[in-house]
Amino acid sequence: MRWLSAAALALVPVAAQAQSLACSAPDRIPVPRLEQPRRGEPVRKPPVAGYLLTLSWSPQHCAGVRSARDARDRFQCSGESGRFGWVLHGLWPEADNPGYPQWCRPAKIVPQPVLRRHMCMTPSAQLLQHEWAKHGTCMSPHPAAYFRAAEILFRTVRFPDMKRLAAAPQTAGSIRRAFATINPGWKERMIAVGVDRDGWLDEVRLCLGPRMRPQQCRPFQKGAADRRAVRVRPMPGR
Repeated sequence: MRWLSAAALALVPVAAQAQSLACSAPDRIPVPRLEQPRRGEPVRKPPVAGYLLTLSWSPQHCAGVRSARDARDRFQCSGESGRFGWVLHGLWPEADNPGYPQWCRPAKIVPQPVLRRHMCMTPSAQLLQHEWAKHGTCMSPHPAAYFRAAEILFRTVRFPDMKRLAAAPQTAGSIRRAFATINPGWKERMIAVGVDRDGWLDEVRLCLGPRMRPQQCRPFQKGAADRRAVRVRPMPGR
């Protein structure tokens, strides 16, 4: 598929590797429930003009869950399967305006072998199902191909020293700069920073062009302004 070939080409100018995780997929992976649009959430199929590779800072996610031992969050947040730092939230097709493609095809349950392969990248079977149903169906009729493209891109990313960033006050601009410095081919204007209502870092998003190479973020993709104060939650035990 053309878009998958483009994802592979994205590896060429960026000699990098994803953050290593002490992780192995669980013996039993819960079967996720089917995901459908919520009431009032439309199916949209505008032309794809680019992509967002959205990375989630796991310590911040886990700090906000009701219980780290609940079925939905246990694998990611209980510590039983290793500690997670940056994980992949999703690979999202984008349009030329905020009305991005979504829910493009009816989505069956993602097969168990595909879930197992990608649980250490996106450590929630339900989130994998959601990403496939809402975003992946707009890119491919096959979940294995969609998640393989996401995995290729995720593995190109280098991550800054998060312990150092957590030890001192940051801004959205300094987070962008830390990622751009360590990733050849990235510029600060290609990186969006997501911050929650209390000022904690929760996401970093890489803006990609139609061939899945880094490109300048559009105005509606930019995230927090450079001067926005940001706190970084450290990984547990560090």
